[in-house]
Amino acid sequence: MEANISTAEQILTTDGIPLKDSLKKTERRNKIKAFLLVFPLLLFIIVTFIVPIFDMLGRSIDDSQINTVYPKTFEEYKKWDKDAEELPPEEVYKAIYYELGEGDKIQIGRALTRMNYSKSGWKSLIKKTQRQIKKDLKAEVVIASYKERLIEINEKWADRTYWYAMTQMLNERTPIYYWNALDRTYDAEMNVVMQSEERRIYIKTWIKTFKVSVYVTFFCLLLGFPVAHLLANLPLRYSNLLMIFVLLPFWTSLLVRTTAWIVMLQQNGVINGVLVWLGVLSDDGRIQMVYNETGTLIAMTQILLPFMILPLYSVMKVIPPSHLRAAANLGAKPFTAFVRVYLPQTVPGMSAGGLLVFVLAIGYFITPELVGGKDGQLIGHWIAYHLKTTLNWGLCAAMGAILLGIMLILYWLYNKIVGIENIKLG
Repeated sequence: MEANISTAEQILTTDGIPLKDSLKKTERRNKIKAFLLVFPLLLFIIVTFIVPIFDMLGRSIDDSQINTVYPKTFEEYKKWDKDAEELPPEEVYKAIYYELGEGDKIQIGRALTRMNYSKSGWKSLIKKTQRQIKKDLKAEVVIASYKERLIEINEKWADRTYWYAMTQMLNERTPIYYWNALDRTYDAEMNVVMQSEERRIYIKTWIKTFKVSVYVTFFCLLLGFPVAHLLANLPLRYSNLLMIFVLLPFWTSLLVRTTAWIVMLQQNGVINGVLVWLGVLSDDGRIQMVYNETGTLIAMTQILLPFMILPLYSVMKVIPPSHLRAAANLGAKPFTAFVRVYLPQTVPGMSAGGLLVFVLAIGYFITPELVGGKDGQLIGHWIAYHLKTTLNWGLCAAMGAILLGIMLILYWLYNKIVGIENIKLG
């Protein structure tokens, strides 16, 4: 046996290279070729998907910019004994006096936006103070007490709440944006506390987002199951025709479909008009179905319905009809055979469609924004609002990271309950 192995190792190729080494070299070359073929796609995924996600996660805890604007102030601020002194010591006032007077105007302007996130009023306070400090420096005014001078410029410098708000900005990495996304903040002792009543808006929106996503998923399953069953059991020429109608929404702009729902759902729209014509409603009793949560549910269900039908259809199409006939031959009634034989086999399609619809619904923006109005807005509204209006990118990133975390938890649960290998998406 050892002689045979030794002989095999001594087999040479036409180039005089041992066959074993030649095979390894060829296998390595094939792996490199395969990698080069998929490398452009891999690079595209990294640049357009992986990098933005890590950038988002970084922004959600990044607070380093403001530390570069007020480094000396923060250094002195950390020495302040809040229990012993009512206001920060003279060194803190002196540091912020000169950093406002000699600092870069653009950098200070960007820092003001961040400071206003912690407490509204910082922007007007800093701007007014900065103008006066520059006048003092230009006139070479001798300052006996920087604390008294700043309080003289604006009495808000004697307000402890402004100085306590600065506590949130001391560290370059902070979870404050995540707490803000959950209607929480820090107090003077850096304890996590609830926001004031008028600022608690995000928890309600998160709950509404989950509720709408669950309802949309349920309604899509309720409407999509019989359609998929019909498509799977009709003759091919009829099922192909019906499949065109299922896919037809994909050939129409989402914006056009959403706008059409606004026209149909309004009080003087098509649906109310038909109900009045049938005598179901009186002319004065027209239903308000747009610019509220009801409109959001209706429009999102119709738009996401194909994403439920297609996975269900792909599973139902391969279920042999003989299973139901066998159950009937064994004495099962049609309903019993359907529930105990047919329905369990559709679970991969139902779970895949449910997961797909829920994931799409929880992050939807255009349809709730246009059809839902103020009452039907989901968490995507606040992400867009802070991204474009307040420029609070840290809060946007934190909300996006929370959504990402929710999706990963759902994926983990799906894998535990159903198994990701059983997913059927068509």
